[in-house]
Amino acid sequence: MASAAEQLASNLNFSAFAKAEDLKKRIWFTIGALLVYRLGTYIPLPGINPDAFAQAFSSQSKGVLGMFNMFAGGAVQRMAIFALGIMPYISASIIMQLMTSVIPSLEALKKEGEQGRKVINQYTRYGTVLLALVQAYGISVGLENGNGIVSDPGMFFRVSTVVTLVGGTMFLMWLGEQITARGIGNGISLIIFSGIVAGLPHAISGTLELGRTGALSTGLILAIIVLAIVVIALIVFFERAQRRLLIQYPKRQVGNRMFQGDTSHLPLKLNTSGVIPPIFASSLLLLPATIAGFSQTTNMPAWASTILASLGHGQPLYMAFYAAMIVFFAFFYTAIVFNPKDTADQLKKHSGFIPGYRPGERTADYIDYVLTRITVVGAIYLVLVCLLPEFLISATGVPFYLGGTSLLIVVSVTLDTVAQIQGHLIAHQYEGLIKKSKLRGGKKAR
Repeated sequence: MASAAEQLASNLNFSAFAKAEDLKKRIWFTIGALLVYRLGTYIPLPGINPDAFAQAFSSQSKGVLGMFNMFAGGAVQRMAIFALGIMPYISASIIMQLMTSVIPSLEALKKEGEQGRKVINQYTRYGTVLLALVQAYGISVGLENGNGIVSDPGMFFRVSTVVTLVGGTMFLMWLGEQITARGIGNGISLIIFSGIVAGLPHAISGTLELGRTGALSTGLILAIIVLAIVVIALIVFFERAQRRLLIQYPKRQVGNRMFQGDTSHLPLKLNTSGVIPPIFASSLLLLPATIAGFSQTTNMPAWASTILASLGHGQPLYMAFYAAMIVFFAFFYTAIVFNPKDTADQLKKHSGFIPGYRPGERTADYIDYVLTRITVVGAIYLVLVCLLPEFLISATGVPFYLGGTSLLIVVSVTLDTVAQIQGHLIAHQYEGLIKKSKLRGGKKAR
């Protein structure tokens, strides 16, 4: 079966894609849904002075707002109806994952299978609404406190802003679920992916314009392109890297027949935590500077000003804290999403074992030992990829760079979407082979 699948995968071509009508419908649905999302990022909130807000945003574009604007596809910069984006849903999902590991009732729900997963998803939606309400109200108050941003401040503006922003987030959550069910790929990831990719043409054209005017040398621009290709290749390699643990199943007897024991593998991803560590680390590091920028205090103590200056992009203290927090969150989030004890219990329940290790606690300890060692490598990889743009900005002053969290998301989502497309093509070709074999069998029977 494996060799047949490999042969089918190697023979995938455009003719197979042309015949896969269901796959084409899914792709067109995905494209249409993402176009709807992109249109929403250009519809501004009512009662906003766009010029005044653009001026206020430009002073905070290097803080948390700049990072959220990247994930929201420029919607924050335009203060559009999708300004909150899908981040409240992601935050609620992470909070639910943390809670399932500390609250016994949620942990029991998680083990109930599909039914338990539906209940947890519903709790996640409620959490999304709550987080979106709090964030939307904070945005409405912040906009009113801005200089000339809101034309008619008051309770009506706050209510309309909260309703609009929360409605936009809930619509994006629903749209992501529809893409996952009726389209291709993970809907939430594709929404973030499209937002990041939408900003690349403007950034690339800006960099090329700097090269045309002589602000950047041609050699430096070529070096950036080569470096971006190397980083993409590095991300692809590490995101697909796995440590596969051999799992054996004993011989079993059914009636008078003895069946040979099977073997399989337990795949452990090198980067189990994904892009969560860089997102958390960036948010926490950029938060103090953003708060200080909004407060606009002129009587800030000297020590506070020194710390804020040291936590700026390209500063050694910023890079040290950034690297340390990425490593911490890599281990922390891996411990949340992967439980070696539960995996060992599942193997023992199905009579599986790792050769050389007794089922149960010894197997759990060995899985935890292997997972810890590969997480060290994964954390180092995340640090290198995320600090690369910081070194680039510090050394050359290039305003545009490819790397860090955005590139991790783009490459990871691309790999996942391509894998799903290949899976649909393989399934379509298998269905074609089965139909042909049935037709041949019917002709022989006649």
